[in-house]
Amino acid sequence: MGTIIYIAGVVLSVLAVIDILKKPISVIGKVITAVLVLCTSWIGLAVYYLYAKDHLTEWFK
Repeated sequence: MGTIIYIAGVVLSVLAVIDILKKPISVIGKVITAVLVLCTSWIGLAVYYLYAKDHLTEWFK
């Protein structure tokens, strides 16, 4: 069971980083956001998908 959760976390993290790299924001904003999402595991993924995804372009103009 733990392996399935780990694989799901890795897949969602990769998808989140790909989504971040496609956003029209500065390179520094992309790096900061990607590192935060990868370092904070499930909490970072939840915050990104539930809140930050829609607000990144406002924060990193």
